[in-house]
Amino acid sequence: MNHPTPARAHLRRTEGGFGRIPVTGVSPVIADGAYPVKAVAHERILISANVFREGHDAVNASVILTAPHGTQRRIDMTQVEPKGLDIWQAHVRMATEGDWTFRVEGWSDPWGTWRHNALAKLPLGMDVELLCLEGRELFHEAAETAEQSRVMAASHLLRAAAEALNPNTPVSEIEDLVNSRPIERAMARFGPREAISATQEYPIRVERRRALYSSWYEFFPRSQGAMRDEEGNWISGGFDSSHSRLEAIAAMGFHVAYLPPIHPIGSAFRKGKNNSLDPAPDDPGSPWAIGSLDGGHDAIHPDLGDLESFERFVAKAKSLGLELALDLALQASPDHPWVQEHPEWFTTRLDGTIAYAENPPKKYQDIYPLNFDNDPEGIYQEVLRVVQLWIDRGVTIFRVDNPHTKPVEFWDWLLERVHETNPEVIFLAEAFTKPQMMAALGKVGFQQSYTYFTWRVAKWELTEYLTELSRDMAPYYRPNFFVNTPDILPFHLQSGNPAIFAIRAILAATLSPSWGVYSGFELFEHTPLAPGREEYLNSEKYEYRPRDFTEEPNLNLLLGTLNGIREKHQALQQLRDIHFHHAPHDSVMAYSKHDGDDVMLVVCSLDPDNTVESEVYLDLPALGLPPGAAVEVHDELSGDTYIWGEKNWVRLYPGKPAHIFHVTSR
Repeated sequence: MNHPTPARAHLRRTEGGFGRIPVTGVSPVIADGAYPVKAVAHERILISANVFREGHDAVNASVILTAPHGTQRRIDMTQVEPKGLDIWQAHVRMATEGDWTFRVEGWSDPWGTWRHNALAKLPLGMDVELLCLEGRELFHEAAETAEQSRVMAASHLLRAAAEALNPNTPVSEIEDLVNSRPIERAMARFGPREAISATQEYPIRVERRRALYSSWYEFFPRSQGAMRDEEGNWISGGFDSSHSRLEAIAAMGFHVAYLPPIHPIGSAFRKGKNNSLDPAPDDPGSPWAIGSLDGGHDAIHPDLGDLESFERFVAKAKSLGLELALDLALQASPDHPWVQEHPEWFTTRLDGTIAYAENPPKKYQDIYPLNFDNDPEGIYQEVLRVVQLWIDRGVTIFRVDNPHTKPVEFWDWLLERVHETNPEVIFLAEAFTKPQMMAALGKVGFQQSYTYFTWRVAKWELTEYLTELSRDMAPYYRPNFFVNTPDILPFHLQSGNPAIFAIRAILAATLSPSWGVYSGFELFEHTPLAPGREEYLNSEKYEYRPRDFTEEPNLNLLLGTLNGIREKHQALQQLRDIHFHHAPHDSVMAYSKHDGDDVMLVVCSLDPDNTVESEVYLDLPALGLPPGAAVEVHDELSGDTYIWGEKNWVRLYPGKPAHIFHVTSR
């Protein structure tokens, strides 16, 4: 609702330093406003600031939201405890996508000052006549503002209050008048605001909901329908043979089908099974060794199909409600057309050879990294051309391979250019690297990011990490919790125990609004390349891996159930509101999430091998309940319903490692 500024208010904007009413510590703000805060439509965002003044007169504060089309909305802030720290907060939601701004206005509050003085003096009989004169003036001024807004009911209420405010009225009646909720609401909305001091405008970018809430499934099209011919040679699967996999992914409730690079693969230094340097004649090579005589990043590997079959694949995905995510790997095989056409885009060593990718002791002889310093303008424009080409072919999401090995300023430029023409496109940063680099990539515009969740297993580190992600990092960093990837077989999965697979899926799907699975996880694939290695034996990166996804046992049902629960409950679709409850057992985690009236409570075992029993102490105010209340909880996994209170008891075991409760009565 729009609110006029009272006529006598004096708006003071400050480009630096303090205003008449100092406002400092505005949050969330990214790099002093250089980059926009992340949000999606209808997401609940907390804005806070420190607002104070000299002396004892009352201050107040408001958030002013400006929509992309220029209209403004005022949301009044509330001072929170401890009051001595002058912290003011307000939750805001923005209904439409686009580039918004907000500012915080601190202002002198004559009504608050008068009310405080009146409640202190009236019972003592001090300055009664003067207080009534001042109060009537405030009520009449607020009534005029209400009339200007054509809210006549409020105007009549305030004028009646002014008439009732006189020295002959009993003190108790004046106190009741001053404390009445209708008067408080009317004065909060229409009361005078003086010495308004505004901060600068800070940007908020409101994106489509998929940027925050999504479930991903990764698979290799070449493995779908791959088979050996009569002579024992491999025949690749492709787009047309992958339609049934899309159907299965959609049936499990996933939103995004993610494909590794689909481009031609080079022959030079092609890798064989398990990353060997001596491939067999029909080894397909790593999809990340992009480029051959058949083309580069703008071409399709002929074994997968042609442009028409790709278009059929995209159409099939859309018909199932799936979005297609394509891998964007900015590197080249020695056979890539770029190597001949633009040798300056690579690093030439003193011996005349082009430097291949290395992360010692690992060597990637089949990949040349780009050198962004030799011809940045040429590389920038070529990458933008490639990205736009795939957008035009129906790709709405890009999973970016190793973005931390490219300049941050390049991503800043590219993501902004794409946003200008295609704000619906989402980029996921695959960057398992140093915290500062991961944070920087989020700040310059990556809508989602891989995380350290893959290696967070203990209760204390999960709690610490989620607290950081949901609070300090939430304005610029949206996590996507992948339980595994083609590159990473976490040590905790290498036992093959189905319970740990279930536990990790439950944690990923309920802790983060976005999560992902690489195919084979649901079949409990767990054999490492070697002891102490977090890589798969017979990795699909280097060979065909057709699978029977109906083979028992599998996690198909659980994955579908988790996605169904997430789809039904908006509390699990948000990041910023998570609360951890106390469970004394180190292997029992309890946490709640809420959004609006939807409240979810998860109690999960972290022990895949043993039965665990623990008390769970609920912080009832965090659930919107008074202390001592009883609450009905419905387990979305089992269908059971319980009555819980502040102190509860759980027994979890490998076959039933978690409760996912919907709080149905509050």
